[in-house]
Amino acid sequence: MDFSRESFINGKLLLINKPINWTSFQVVNKIRWLIKSNYKIKKIKVGHAGTLDPLAQGLLIVCTGKLTKKIVEYQNKKKSYSGTFFIGATTPSFDLETEIDSTYSIKNIDKKKLIQTSKKFLGTSKQSPPLFSAIKLKGKKLYDYARKGENVKLEKREINIYKFEITNTNLPLVDFVIECSKGTYIRSIANDFGKELKSGAYLQNLVRNSIGNYNLKDALSINDFEKMIIN
Repeated sequence: MDFSRESFINGKLLLINKPINWTSFQVVNKIRWLIKSNYKIKKIKVGHAGTLDPLAQGLLIVCTGKLTKKIVEYQNKKKSYSGTFFIGATTPSFDLETEIDSTYSIKNIDKKKLIQTSKKFLGTSKQSPPLFSAIKLKGKKLYDYARKGENVKLEKREINIYKFEITNTNLPLVDFVIECSKGTYIRSIANDFGKELKSGAYLQNLVRNSIGNYNLKDALSINDFEKMIIN
């Protein structure tokens, strides 16, 4: 693998396994700092092709140098995820970032109902993004409104769900695999899934496994990347 100074300047695509509790922005900043400090480069462009929430882990495509011009091409590729829903409760952020605010009965929910409900999400639909997100509205990020308790009207976005499979059921925990289009929030799917069940749900954990033909199994940890460019 070519980790020369010129390769980063000319444009390099890096597959990074983003750890839990790191923002995608922090990953980009770390990689930019490592490149600049190791190769004595004063300025270099580094960007990622699709945000992963801090509590999610998995594949993050990072582009450097001239390749940052092609980030949109990678953002538009199909994504695949695996993770776990917690059924019978909701949180304001639709995941574990915030505390549970409501609980619901799950006595009428079984594996058959879970599978039937998942099929309703297949195809093209309109999705409301979570209020706790980095989407900007009037120059402010949505989570800034959310943390102040301000209500804002969110426009629904068109998404496409190509695959939604229930892979394991141990209520209240439900494991899943989802393949979807750009801009899909799995947290919102969790919340909407709970509503369809006439109950509640939030996202307990999430892993992004692939972006187009790029796979998590080929990704480097941040520590591995650091070792490779230093050595």
